[in-house]
Amino acid sequence: MSRRSGRTTLQARDSNTPEPAARIPLKKRKSEPSKKKLQPAAKKQSYEIQTCWAEEGASPCVLIETPHKELELADPSTFKQYRFKNLFIKASPIPQLSWASADDVWIKMLNKELKYVHDKSYLQRHPKLQPKMRAILLDWLLEVSEVYSLYRQTAYLAQDFFDRFMLTQENVNKDYLQLIGITALFIASKIEEIYPPKIFEFAYVTDGACDTWDIQRTELHILKALEWNLCPETPVTWLKLYSQVEAQTDTHNFLVPQFNQEAYIQITQLLDVCMMDVHSLDYSYSVLAAAAFCHFKTFDVVHKVSGLTWESVSPCVRWMAPFMEALQAEDKPQLKTFDKIKQDDRHNIQTHVAYLDLLRKAHERQSLRPDCQMSPVAVGAILTPPNSTEKPANP
Repeated sequence: MSRRSGRTTLQARDSNTPEPAARIPLKKRKSEPSKKKLQPAAKKQSYEIQTCWAEEGASPCVLIETPHKELELADPSTFKQYRFKNLFIKASPIPQLSWASADDVWIKMLNKELKYVHDKSYLQRHPKLQPKMRAILLDWLLEVSEVYSLYRQTAYLAQDFFDRFMLTQENVNKDYLQLIGITALFIASKIEEIYPPKIFEFAYVTDGACDTWDIQRTELHILKALEWNLCPETPVTWLKLYSQVEAQTDTHNFLVPQFNQEAYIQITQLLDVCMMDVHSLDYSYSVLAAAAFCHFKTFDVVHKVSGLTWESVSPCVRWMAPFMEALQAEDKPQLKTFDKIKQDDRHNIQTHVAYLDLLRKAHERQSLRPDCQMSPVAVGAILTPPNSTEKPANP
């Protein structure tokens, strides 16, 4: 049967047309309640396909887009965790695009703020873990990312996968944090990198604590727990959008970076040290990026590129102030040169500095500011990976 004849069959089908005699009689179908329930949905779907297909050469691609599914929550009990004051619906700041609708891209990004849930309360599910362990692990992942010249987006995806995975687990032992973290980075690199490192390279950096089989087994565990939802809009995604909208001069080449690279890496360094603090999970990623942007730009600019109100951003701006003060006391970050990385792409590579020391200084400043929420993360020890022979059999 040709494709044309197949389309004719779809068009001829109608929910009001009686079933052919050769098919199962209606009486038999009544004895099968499961099939009876599915019958109206199947007829409705056939009608929708017929209606869409019959329009003058309309493309069937419109059947793929299902924006209503973006708002479905995997767990309704987590609905209370969303901060609606941080969500906004306004005209898209993205200029007109030749390859997509700017409004569609904007709303899809906003929908992901609802779909991908992160919450610092997951530590309550793991009595053996302390917030400082998360900070040490993320610092190590940033260091590994620089060693392998991985993109900032890769490192932030790994952080998101780790936090959301831990939200689905209970009573995870600290000996497994490194395995979970390196596996999250392994998954993120396969999504974001053109040439991701091999699995044995990720096992190598653990210094014998994890082998390739451990990473493969944990990878399946993480993917199943996250239900393959692996495409969040990270703080880096939002920051790059804000920077591009603010600096754009050529709307026809919107995907080509037009912002200053030196200014961009200063903001990303502020985001890096803030993300190591568990209290960063109190805010949506778009608000975190806007608050970091606000420490380098006026709020009028931030409002123009993000649409957020001062009421939505100000709590995060105040919380982020000690981190900004700690960074200002240090030398400004410089663009690093990486092998096989083009000059105009250096700002996208994740770098590592003494983040644990910066985090400690920020917490000291927080303790002197009553208007800032003090984080319980106290960095005083190093998370040493266990030897392979010391690992328990199962997480």
